Amino acid sequence: MENLYRPRRTCLSVPGSSAKMIQKAKQLPADQVFLDLEDSVASDAKAHARTQVAASLAEGGWAGQLRGVRVNDWTTPWTHADVIEVVATAGRHLDVVILPKVTDVSHVQALDLLLTQLEVTHGLPVGRIGVEAQIENAEGLTNADAIAAGPRVQALVLGPADMMASLNMRTLVVGEQPEGYDVGDAYHHVFMRILVAARARGINAVDGPFLKVRDVEAFRRVAGRAAALGYDGKWVLHPDQIAAGNEIFSPRQADYDHAELILEAYEWHTSRVGGARGAVMLGDEMIDEASRKMALVVAGKGRAAGMTRTTAPFEPPAQ
Repeated sequence: MENLYRPRRTCLSVPGSSAKMIQKAKQLPADQVFLDLEDSVASDAKAHARTQVAASLAEGGWAGQLRGVRVNDWTTPWTHADVIEVVATAGRHLDVVILPKVTDVSHVQALDLLLTQLEVTHGLPVGRIGVEAQIENAEGLTNADAIAAGPRVQALVLGPADMMASLNMRTLVVGEQPEGYDVGDAYHHVFMRILVAARARGINAVDGPFLKVRDVEAFRRVAGRAAALGYDGKWVLHPDQIAAGNEIFSPRQADYDHAELILEAYEWHTSRVGGARGAVMLGDEMIDEASRKMALVVAGKGRAAGMTRTTAPFEPPAQ
């Protein structure tokens, strides 16, 4: 499950039918790159795209990103062939399989069984390849808790366009509020339902794509809402969205510095030499065990993003 603890601030979707885009993606600074065999690939191109994706993963040249493939969902005739060819050819180079349109935990269980058979057959470590389950309709949202608890699941991913269609929302603009909904956030329940299910199982929660790929300011606004709730990252569809996403889903530098300070101060004050106290003052702020837990979240995300301190470490008071 080592892939679970890798950052997923930006998850770049790349059409598996485009060799040019796949090669370009290998050197882009997204935390995760996944090659898509589902919605971005036409039915008649899926067999060729599958072979191309497997070869591209196997040939190397990647810049350290999490490497994934989005297969077709279990209601299609392509899922088993997608998984078999990609894992047989490039299983050693594959970190995650994104499974779309998951409505029941049985979808994840079926994928787990197939992956296990392939890992055993090809001498791969059993269980290393993770699964990211895409929640895209009302049924999947209702079953989010069970899906999050499924084998190998490392993240729940919101599929916004299909979700909006499933809920009969009156809009064609993915990510923006439906016209006429002028109070609050029309997607808040969906976001929180997925987030709570993911956090209850200790896994990642990832927001889906924003389709107006050249409107970076709108992307920042929409991504900022998900980041504020606590989402770990967001799908990106264009290189211009990557820098903004990496920034938005990383802690602000001042917050990261302060989180590290809280952890250092709390560790000292709760130690015997520091007086073994559970609630103390850090400047004008009282910190306690709850403060430590919040600081662990911020510091953990900052460390995963490669951030470094810009302020001095905690100095114990003179005895």
